[in-house]
Amino acid sequence: MRKWYPVLLVVIMAAASVIAYPRLPERVPIHWDLHGQANRWQSRGHAVLFLPIAVLVLWGVMRALPSIDPRRANYSKFQPTYDFMVGATLTVIALIHLAVLASGMGMSIEIHRVIPIAFGVILVAIGNQLPRARSNWWFGIRNPWTLSNERVWERTHRVGGYLMMVAGVAMVVGALLSVRAGPLVIACVAAWAIGSMIYSYVIWRQETSK
Repeated sequence: MRKWYPVLLVVIMAAASVIAYPRLPERVPIHWDLHGQANRWQSRGHAVLFLPIAVLVLWGVMRALPSIDPRRANYSKFQPTYDFMVGATLTVIALIHLAVLASGMGMSIEIHRVIPIAFGVILVAIGNQLPRARSNWWFGIRNPWTLSNERVWERTHRVGGYLMMVAGVAMVVGALLSVRAGPLVIACVAAWAIGSMIYSYVIWRQETSK
């Protein structure tokens, strides 16, 4: 994903905020319960500014992280993958921002479906790229076993990528079937994280026993 893509996202979010601002009520819903009912509101100024600013800050942090990574030399081996991950993460936030604005303007947005579907699609996309990651301290499946052994890192990220894609598909299907968003997202992410961690430990035992 090209490095200018985050700039495009910020421009789109800013333009949407400018267009939406005069059409928003004084209080805009920004959080929904498990049944899709709004349960937290903020001023429209907060609603149009917070997430675009958050994207800018997060983008700056994610661009800076490789420079302070002790294994920064490895980033050159998977820079397109890292850039893709950055863009995908920011895309989720941008989609949430657009959904919040649309909901605030009175459009019929099933936010409890939109968010897990967006997360699910991004998980599938990142999972497809995950096997290309190389050992580092900021991105990927980082635990004592993957960080201590290159072979364990590679094998874990290959399997972890598949698991992430399965979790993403499950999230999308669950959202389409109206499974509660909160538990759905937590369950899918937890299943991927725990499964990847257990696999990395098993592989580490196999590799070190050799």
